Amino acid sequence: MAFKILIADEIHESGRGILMSSPVLELDIKPGMGKDQLDKCISCYDGIVVGESTELRADTLGFATKLKVIAKAGADLDNIDVQDATRRGVIVMNAPSSHAVSSGENTIALLTAICRHIPDAVESMKLGKWEKKKFQGREMAGKTLGVIGFGKVGAIVARYASKGLRMNVLVYDGLVTQEKIKQQGFKSVTLNELFARSDVISLHIPLNPDTRHILNTKSFDLMKQGVIIINTGRRGLIHENALVKSLDSGVVAGAALDVHYEVQIKDSELINHPKVICTPDLSMATEEAHANVAKSIAESLRDYFEKGTLGNTVNVPVADQAIRTRIAPYADLARRLGMFVAGLFVGDVARIEVGYRGEILDWDLTPLTTSVLLGFLQVFKGSDVNVVNANFVAEECGIKVHETVFKESIESRPSITVEVFSDEKALIRVEGVLIRRFGEEPRIIGVNEFVTEAVPAGPMLMVKNIDIPGMIAGVTGILSRQQVNVAQMNLSRDCAGGTAISIINLDSPADDFTLEAIKNIEGILSVHQVIIDDLRDLEV
Repeated sequence: MAFKILIADEIHESGRGILMSSPVLELDIKPGMGKDQLDKCISCYDGIVVGESTELRADTLGFATKLKVIAKAGADLDNIDVQDATRRGVIVMNAPSSHAVSSGENTIALLTAICRHIPDAVESMKLGKWEKKKFQGREMAGKTLGVIGFGKVGAIVARYASKGLRMNVLVYDGLVTQEKIKQQGFKSVTLNELFARSDVISLHIPLNPDTRHILNTKSFDLMKQGVIIINTGRRGLIHENALVKSLDSGVVAGAALDVHYEVQIKDSELINHPKVICTPDLSMATEEAHANVAKSIAESLRDYFEKGTLGNTVNVPVADQAIRTRIAPYADLARRLGMFVAGLFVGDVARIEVGYRGEILDWDLTPLTTSVLLGFLQVFKGSDVNVVNANFVAEECGIKVHETVFKESIESRPSITVEVFSDEKALIRVEGVLIRRFGEEPRIIGVNEFVTEAVPAGPMLMVKNIDIPGMIAGVTGILSRQQVNVAQMNLSRDCAGGTAISIINLDSPADDFTLEAIKNIEGILSVHQVIIDDLRDLEV
């Protein structure tokens, strides 16, 4: 039986060769089709290979009645509606790490270019000028590089800078343990320590609610005078107005940015700043990276249709519908608990313990534990983490994972408990259940010593405070003034006059100003915002 595959964007010949040599695949190579053309023909195909250009949204996928696999020749999934593909039972594959070397080298190229004023010097020479004194730069040997994010690209940049440029390297990654970083020869520090000690700061983290504007006014206030900023990640990692002000004041001596999507260049104060150099998303723009990405995604696609095996998948449906239906609500609960815990913990995580009670014990617990990891890790690592590689990513980060079963009684209420540890110290413990009201709905019934019944969905605030009058009114008053609507609220306290928590579901996320205002209320002990993605259905 032959499976029809549409190659909708240009991919490297190394990938095309792998697909063409498969005896079970029939290729149509039609790059550059418009949406109307794609909508008309997509129903003919079992698989589709796309790059950055082709958009696969819900309306287009609605015509894809035969589609089994979407294969993205790249890492990010911005042009693919993964949630809708999952709902339709379509497997989504990508190539998350094949361009790591290219991205690492691009970071070093930007670093040397900004430190030696190479773009400006080249332009000056082409204008017939000789301005040697104007372009005096700085050596990198002996300087300190702060790497934020120690995934594959961050680790490569750290090695290149340390071994090749003889720089001192500091690393911050909230998921990778100090021991894991130390084993690779680098020093793990807090984020504030990295800001204070680094001569150069390079960003290698995904963009999510926790990392958006990780470099902001407060961050720049902590940095050395004359620091250099390198960003080959997403544009939203840096608060652009704050960076412009820091460039103008001299706190930031220069910035090198690899912009990941088209912007209004003429109207961008940052991109046109004289101390900034920019490139148009060149991290993967090498022959080798394109070849590696194409080879990786082609092998995954071929192996699925030839052998039924899955590699580099973003979503993994189970063939047995009965098993999938039975486990899916608990897998969804587990993922939500993982995301909720990730939004609350502070410090390096060394171990995650997942506890189970009730009928859950009759099943293979591996998919549920993987779902906890999926939710936890995606908050920090983004869409590179999936149900196939979540355990591998956890191991890569030095996180140990344990399952615990509680067999008090066969009649025990089914529940899942997630507890995060730093070394041997427990950081946070959350317990969740399903309630059978309108279907099976997830609920959080415990946070540490507090008993509650909160819905783990959408934007959520967890506020911890001294149990004194006026606290609830103070929090909701600020939310009201900032036009943030409260969907529901759950309250708990350890004792009268002791410590209390409020878990507040919001209709829309609270901004930084609102969160800061709540934190400044007298009696508030901590405020955490967690955003749990309801749109990303989990298939197991």
